[in-house]
Amino acid sequence: MKNKIIIALLIFIIFFSCKEEKYPINIYRYYLGNRGNYNLWIIDGTLIRKEIFSDFIYGGNPEVYKFIPEGEIWIDNSINCEELELTILHEINESKLMKEHGMTYLDAHDSSLSVELQMRKHFSETAKRHESLLDSVSTIDIDSIKEISSLPDKIKLENIYRQLYNQIDSIFVWIVDGYRIRQELYPDFGFGGNYFEYYFIPKNEIWIDAQISCEELSFTIEQELLEINEMKKGKSYDDAYEYARLEIIKLRKNKSFIKNYKEN
Repeated sequence: MKNKIIIALLIFIIFFSCKEEKYPINIYRYYLGNRGNYNLWIIDGTLIRKEIFSDFIYGGNPEVYKFIPEGEIWIDNSINCEELELTILHEINESKLMKEHGMTYLDAHDSSLSVELQMRKHFSETAKRHESLLDSVSTIDIDSIKEISSLPDKIKLENIYRQLYNQIDSIFVWIVDGYRIRQELYPDFGFGGNYFEYYFIPKNEIWIDAQISCEELSFTIEQELLEINEMKKGKSYDDAYEYARLEIIKLRKNKSFIKNYKEN
């Protein structure tokens, strides 16, 4: 009960104290596309907390935060990529329940938390089922380097997968436990990797470290896809990586254009 009272007070403050002001420069970071008639934006959460509303976290919708334009869902760029899909689902569900069904914020919020819990369970079950069906994998990378010498030549992956994020053509994009990979399998594993680069990643898979920010997710996926496509053409990993790196620089500039266009 105490928590609900606190939440209610916060919502009262949001509704009656937020001013209709021009947004700070660079508040929009990355456009994720449209879903369910909502435009999804990753925004600068730190800047919002500094300039607009100090208690803004995870995400928001215009039914709750009056400073968010109608038809938009905002996602805090401070959250990690593992929370991205869950936050999007939460905000869309919450907004629709309030706008279309007249629910109070507290009831819509509780309903959205239930949706989150169901999805978390689904993600976990999918990951465990996937691991159980995999054969043992090699413990080396494309250069035949085994970074933990005590490992056997092959191992069974366990508690690595966290969430199936997407399927792009024949490629499955998985969010994985990067900390565990670095601790038990490959200490130099970074933001992401693909099955050409790391032989412990099963065929047709891209792995994305669960700890990276939601803002970096799309760039990381695109880089891995570019590397795969170039290596399929016969390029070495080094050449494929360099090509992908330069393409991602261009992509970042294009996304900045979208952001600046929105703000102007």
